[in-house]
Amino acid sequence: MTSQPSSIIIDPFLTSVLSAADLARQQCVALLDLLDAHPLPPNTPPPRETELELSKQQKLLYSYLAQVRGLNRSAILGVRQTKQATAEARQEIDTLHLQLQNLYYEQRHLRGEIGACEAYEHKYQQLPLIPLEDFLEKFPEHMGDDENALMIARINHEHAERQALEESRQGLLKKKQGLIAKNKKQRDDLAKLDKDLEKFIEAANPIMKTFEKEY
Repeated sequence: MTSQPSSIIIDPFLTSVLSAADLARQQCVALLDLLDAHPLPPNTPPPRETELELSKQQKLLYSYLAQVRGLNRSAILGVRQTKQATAEARQEIDTLHLQLQNLYYEQRHLRGEIGACEAYEHKYQQLPLIPLEDFLEKFPEHMGDDENALMIARINHEHAERQALEESRQGLLKKKQGLIAKNKKQRDDLAKLDKDLEKFIEAANPIMKTFEKEY
């Protein structure tokens, strides 16, 4: 009677292998039992009937062994394919793991860059902007803006104010330069007038002395 494979094995192929091996084992036992049941002296051929039975049992054993060898070859090929598939899967996993590590390092680098950017003290943070309340009171159309848009609007306002102040400064500077040039011209004119007056006085001295003698 054929014994059943272990219930632990549930794979159909392994179950067929165990069944074929068990049939071959049982056939070996049956063949040995047949030989034991017909003992013969050494170098004595068995009877014709026994020889036919032995031949029949041997052929049956050979068929079982051939089946086991075929299943063994299939198992070897399956193991090779499984190893190949396992190697390919391991290579894919290693590649994915390497990519994951690279992503982790890149993530850590980006977090460091983000932290550095957040901690960076930009010059716009040091601008003497007008208070937010005063800005919104002056420009209520920005009341619904988010923090970023509001900061940009305040910086643009500060830029416009500074441009206006710079234009005013340039105008005052030009006016100052004009006044300086005008004062210099007036000083030059006065200096020239002083020289002309001195020349006139020098030229008039002889005439004054003549009048003084006659009178």
